[in-house]
Amino acid sequence: MIWQLRVGAAALVLALAGCAAPQSGGVQTAPVAPEATPAPSSSAPLATPTSLTPGPKRIVPRAVVPPVMPPYLAPQADTAVASGVRAGPAFAALGATEAEALAALAAFRTSCPSLIKRTDRSGLTRGADWVPACTAAAGWGRANALDFFARYLEPVVVGSGQAFATGYYEPEIAGSRVRRSGYDVPIYGRPSDLVDVDLGQFAADLKGRKIRGQVKGTTLGLYPDRAAIESGAIGYRAPVVAWGKDPIEVFFLQVQGSGLLRLPDGGIMRVGYATQNGREYTGIGKYMKDRGLFAPGQSTSMQGIIARLRQEPDGGAAIMNANKSYVFFRELGGAGPLGAMGYPVMGRTTVAADPAFTPLGAPLFLSMDHGEASGLWVAQDTGGAIKGANRFDTYWGSGAEARTVAGGMSARGQAWLLLPIGTAARLNGGAGGAAAARP
Repeated sequence: MIWQLRVGAAALVLALAGCAAPQSGGVQTAPVAPEATPAPSSSAPLATPTSLTPGPKRIVPRAVVPPVMPPYLAPQADTAVASGVRAGPAFAALGATEAEALAALAAFRTSCPSLIKRTDRSGLTRGADWVPACTAAAGWGRANALDFFARYLEPVVVGSGQAFATGYYEPEIAGSRVRRSGYDVPIYGRPSDLVDVDLGQFAADLKGRKIRGQVKGTTLGLYPDRAAIESGAIGYRAPVVAWGKDPIEVFFLQVQGSGLLRLPDGGIMRVGYATQNGREYTGIGKYMKDRGLFAPGQSTSMQGIIARLRQEPDGGAAIMNANKSYVFFRELGGAGPLGAMGYPVMGRTTVAADPAFTPLGAPLFLSMDHGEASGLWVAQDTGGAIKGANRFDTYWGSGAEARTVAGGMSARGQAWLLLPIGTAARLNGGAGGAAAARP
């Protein structure tokens, strides 16, 4: 979703690992899109929603990470609990600022209804665990936000705590509601023959896993991949939500999973993730790097990738088709874009995370070698390339600055999840309590 906004940018990360692709990556982790929001009746410019308002400038925390970090290695465990969980330092020792705590508290408050109701796939928490913090957050004022986190939540480390963070943003591209000269790249809505299957209905050990495909006779098969769709494989089975001007920009709109279309009449149309074709997401940056398509010294940021695509005789079509994943959109009205939880995401506050390792809605603190990524965040989104413990995609809002920051984000460091007081002790048998478990 915007969640799929998973950055049109993910800089070196996009090049090396693929970005968050607010699309829900592969067939095994397809997210459930939130209910459609009524679309505006005109193309008049949308008011800038608060979710896109930049938050406080990130400041390198007092707990500075070493300048040289080892490579991030995704753990082999399937969940956070299997990776191992231990108590971290006291919250005050992390070095969060009051400004970022205030923004994180607002995002946490928004996420609370889902935190309490939804099953936590990570195995770290139960809905009831969050009730004290959520009850307090509902009535907490705008003062002393740091005290809220210190009083109700405790830092815990999942696995080694070694973190890797990329960035994503809400792109703005040229588009039109109707096909016209210069606007001939379709931005498709959900196809009528795309089928979602909840595997948990068939086997208990598959709970939470979903696949997508196409019924062919009496068999469910793979849905057409990007190359086939671009060649007309879905025909008229998918509505065209809008028309883009540039195929490369539309491709990165899909990578992000959400965006703003600048219409010829000066209006703005917001489109968001509706669903995805169920195919595995492939980061084309890594694909290009592995094939030696970058000249020595050529930038492998998102901007560098786009520049290289434009040098290809086919406009980069063959390279983009290496990513078989294809995202379908719907028009959004009101505040947005929406994350995987169905709530508006907040620039410089929301991160995408793997729900098997991070409870969606949980706050977290990052201490990174890229100063802007350091600080308090809230996990409100997911992404096709965001897999494993301590793997995050930071959201930066919309506009030129957001695009630049997200496109250059590739940070390594340490992560602490902020979970209800007593979580670490409970997960470790209750011996000694959380304070005793801290190093």
